[in-house]
Amino acid sequence: MGLGPPLHTYKHMPCTVFNRLFAIIYICAIVALIYHHFLTLSHSTTFISVAITTSLLISDLILAFMWATTTSFRLRPILRQVFPENLEKVLDRKDFPAMDIFICTADPYKEPPINVVNTALSLMAYDYPPEKISVYVSDDGGSELTLFAFMEAANFAKIWLPFCRDNNIMDRCPEAYFSSEHHGRAELESEEIKAIYESMKMKVENVVERGEVCPDYIMNELQRQTFNKYRTPGFARSHHPPIIQVLIDGGKEKDKKGHSMPNLVYVSRGKNINVPHHFKAGALNTLLRVSAVLTNAPIVLTQDCDMYSNDPHTPKRALCYISNPSVRPQLGYIQFPQRYHGLNEDDIYGGEFLRLFVANPVGMDGLQGPSYVGSGCFFRRRVFFGGPTSMVLPEIPELRPDCVVEKPITSEAIIELAHHVGECNYENNTKWGFELGFRYGSLVEDYFTGYRLQCEGWESVFCHPSRSAFLGDVPISLIDVVSQTKRWAIGLLEVGFSKYTPMIFGSRYMGHVVGLCYTHYAFWPILSIPIVIYSFIPQIALLNGLYIFPKVTDPWFLLYVFVFLGAYAQDCYDFILFGSTFKRWWNDQRIWLIKGLSPYLFGLAEYIAKHLGIASQGFNVTSKVQDDEQSKRYDQGLMEFGVHSIMFLPLTTASIVSLFSLVVGIIQMLSIWEVEKLFVQLFIAGFGVLNSWPIYEAMVLRSDKGRIPIKTTISSICFAILLCGGAFLVL
Repeated sequence: MGLGPPLHTYKHMPCTVFNRLFAIIYICAIVALIYHHFLTLSHSTTFISVAITTSLLISDLILAFMWATTTSFRLRPILRQVFPENLEKVLDRKDFPAMDIFICTADPYKEPPINVVNTALSLMAYDYPPEKISVYVSDDGGSELTLFAFMEAANFAKIWLPFCRDNNIMDRCPEAYFSSEHHGRAELESEEIKAIYESMKMKVENVVERGEVCPDYIMNELQRQTFNKYRTPGFARSHHPPIIQVLIDGGKEKDKKGHSMPNLVYVSRGKNINVPHHFKAGALNTLLRVSAVLTNAPIVLTQDCDMYSNDPHTPKRALCYISNPSVRPQLGYIQFPQRYHGLNEDDIYGGEFLRLFVANPVGMDGLQGPSYVGSGCFFRRRVFFGGPTSMVLPEIPELRPDCVVEKPITSEAIIELAHHVGECNYENNTKWGFELGFRYGSLVEDYFTGYRLQCEGWESVFCHPSRSAFLGDVPISLIDVVSQTKRWAIGLLEVGFSKYTPMIFGSRYMGHVVGLCYTHYAFWPILSIPIVIYSFIPQIALLNGLYIFPKVTDPWFLLYVFVFLGAYAQDCYDFILFGSTFKRWWNDQRIWLIKGLSPYLFGLAEYIAKHLGIASQGFNVTSKVQDDEQSKRYDQGLMEFGVHSIMFLPLTTASIVSLFSLVVGIIQMLSIWEVEKLFVQLFIAGFGVLNSWPIYEAMVLRSDKGRIPIKTTISSICFAILLCGGAFLVL
């Protein structure tokens, strides 16, 4: 590759200087606040006042620590731009590197196979040499339903791929394309293909509904033998031999226009109930080994099963960075942001994840590069085999990243070896998951893997084009949101309190600033401590006539105002800066408080219980199935509770306590008129009430199925009365 036009550029964000100056000022304010707490503590004369002041001190120390970790993202943010139109001017299309694409699914009922099929088809239809694409689908549910769906997809792909290529279609996910109204000159052909797609969709959904592949859908004896594997005695999703099926052999099969096809391979790794399978990380490592045996492409894309391609030129954007490894040999992966379709106007659940998927990666991009977020990430295969200068060799030469596969992927020797490396006990006494591949030890394998790779010396790049590279589904019920977040919380704590804690291990290998970035994620769940304290203690103190904050006329009051408004204003500014809206920011800070009272709290408690030997945590797949009535309420901006769950009790109890204390506080203010003493606690109670409006609405005003169950409401009222009554007796 010679010199040519630029493939990418970057620039520093103009807010950098402001961020650094504000950080210095805010640090001074935090130090003053902590000093005030110690001053108050030294003048406390009763056990109650000491306990309250100490709890507020602990809360503010945690908030200060988390603010410091957040600030690390704001110290050197950069914005990148790529020029994929220049790629073929410096790299011939025939020299594009081959690419293996990994898609993981685990449950055909929570992750409908037709949705996974749409994701796969959108990736197979990339504007990229098809003979250089191999799509591997990991079915961790071991389900014949998923295999059947992909057998149907393999046939449909022969029609869909040339249609997209010939008509230069941008929406190459069939469901997204046929749901749109802009079909242009391809209108007639589009309707014909849509009919074929709807027929395939109906067959797949019928099979899922029946729970088995009916004999009428089995076309030949080979398919019958394949499906019989799922019906052998003792076969279960948690206990079965590996099943690997090459559904499209790109070296032999052609589409309906006579062009080459991508490879499509179904993989259900072997499982044994007595052998740890390491959840998604284990599935990805199996795909890494199986793909090494079959194709061993130098580029690997990992993709969530519900995240379809929204831009067929995405691989070219990634190649703008990794097409010439000699230019930047330490570059390990290119991370694209996860973006979502179907978000309601004001994003009531904070499902946009603007900080996690956009703002924070932009900040890390100016350092060592963004963290890996599990989907939309193009890796150099070499990164999974040790650091840039210290390669760790796998146990057999066929798995080495530089091994050249010379046999066809359907040859008997290749398929036999692929089954061997897909066995449940293959990793025994090997380095897989510890020094090779995706890393074990945390439920958030993406965060832990990216973190360990960067500790080894690899760097990354954040690519954020104006047209979203990928679009996915978001949870539309609060129980799914909090359940997913609790799983993340436990996984993050597993890293935060391990020997690999970013605060020490990460800072040693990546530097203090990058270490703080990873520390921010690892200790997310401890935010539950200050959120719980500020959700109850000021309100209960107000109910009992205790004034625990400075009066309005006290100079220290201005410090509290600055600390609160400064943090909130900067957070809002970040949202607006990255293209969001004030309403979305408001809902995001509300869901932040809800998470502190629910999934962060329960995740922290479950992590502690697990390490005390009291409980253990499994992996629960987040449901991608959307109910029509739920979707309608979501579009209307109504929070979906619907079920009684212990995870709702802390936040509903806190909302009731805030309302009680606000009413009592207003009565006190009107009777004794001591606004100066009451103001801060009244404000906190009022702020809690304002954020709790959707909860009050779901308790009292709504009658739909998404309302808070009566059982939850009554339980919350009882807890609130017990809490306030107990506090009254003590105070």
